Formats: sequence, C-alpha cells, structure tokens
Amino acid sequence: MKFIEDINSVFDRDPAARNIFEIVTCYSGVQAMIFYRLTHWLWSIKLKWLARYISTLARWFTGIEIHPGAQIGRRFFIDHGMGVVIGETSEIGDDCMLYHGVTLGGITWDKVKRHPTLKNNVVIGAGAKILGPVTLGNNVRVGSNSVVVKSIDDNQTVVGIPGKVLKSGNKDPDHFDAYAVVSQDTDDPTVKAINSILNHIQDMDKQLSKVSKELDIKNTAESSVDDLEIESK
Repeated sequence: MKFIEDINSVFDRDPAARNIFEIVTCYSGVQAMIFYRLTHWLWSIKLKWLARYISTLARWFTGIEIHPGAQIGRRFFIDHGMGVVIGETSEIGDDCMLYHGVTLGGITWDKVKRHPTLKNNVVIGAGAKILGPVTLGNNVRVGSNSVVVKSIDDNQTVVGIPGKVLKSGNKDPDHFDAYAVVSQDTDDPTVKAINSILNHIQDMDKQLSKVSKELDIKNTAESSVDDLEIESK
C-alpha cells in the first residue's frame, strides 16, 4: 500500500530515522500523509465534506495542510513539515520530497487547474513557493525560499526570487543542498554581484591593513629618531 511505501521511504532520506514505530509516532510529514491517503480516498468516493473535515483536523495535528483533492504519487516525504501547503489541483509524481514551509499554491480563483504539477524525483527546499499551474520536470531541485512561477525542464536546479535556472544544471542530484547554499561558481547574477561586493570588501580590508602596518613602522622609526636626539642633547 502507498502509505507503507511512504513510511519505508523515510529510511532512505533521513539518517535520524531509527525504526517504523518512531517514524509513525514522531514524524509529522508521515502522519500528514497517512491522513491524506485516507482523505483522498474519501474525496474520490464523493464524501467531500468528511474528507475536508478530517484534513482540517490533520492540519491542526501536524501543521501541514494537504487538500484531499491533490494527487500525490508513491514514496512521498515531507521533512520537518511545519507550514507546508499543498493545494487542491496539485499533482505530485513518485519519489518527491518537500521541506518545511513549502507552498504549492494557486494564483487564480477560477475553478480550473491552478496549482503546480511536480513530476518524479523532485526536491523542493525549505520555504520555497511554487505558484500557479506550472510544471517542474523530472529530477528538478528548487533551492530554499525560491519563488517559481514558470515551468522548469527536467534535471534543472532553480534558485532565487523569481526562480532562475542555474546554467550548470543539476549535475549531482544526490548532493543537492535543500537550504540553497550557493557556491561562488553559480551563474545566478544576483549571487555573482553579492560575491563581487564581498571580494571587494576583502581587498579593501587587506589594503587598509597594509597601510596601517606601514604607518606603524613609520611612526616607530620617527619615535626612535626623536629619542636619539633627546639623548644627544
């Protein structure tokens, strides 16, 4: 069953997980998915009020809001969980993972497909917002606090507000940093500008230190000359 796969998938994604009992009783993301699997089934058999009522109780209990109408694939994992929101028309493939504070939100009040579609093996970092009926392709990675409003092709890494695709792509998906610590070799222009400013400040500090040392040497030499003149008198 899908919720059994959800539980077992935690062992591959969280080194802190020790046993199934601990996962079921202590992991809010897993608890939210157990509630979701139930409410989605109720939604599918037209017991929509009951599905919404139970999902509301689940939100109070777990801090995670998943609409029963959302479609979520196998081995889905929400790490930490608090503040995650998944809208009604969201579609999520297999082996996807969300961190805390992620929103899969809509941008219209019309009764249409208005929430994102995530294909297989997508990872979304903490605090990221994916808005509108956009599609994130297979193996896409979204850095923390990014805001994505356009569809992203397979095997890409997205960071920033609005989200920008790194030209280097997702070369090492197994070592993706869900908290978006971007290195200096990134192609994101904002990050490059900040790194340039930081490098300039470092250069200025080095120059000031050099000038300060030269002034200290000069002052010491002048002081020694003055002492000699006083002694000679």
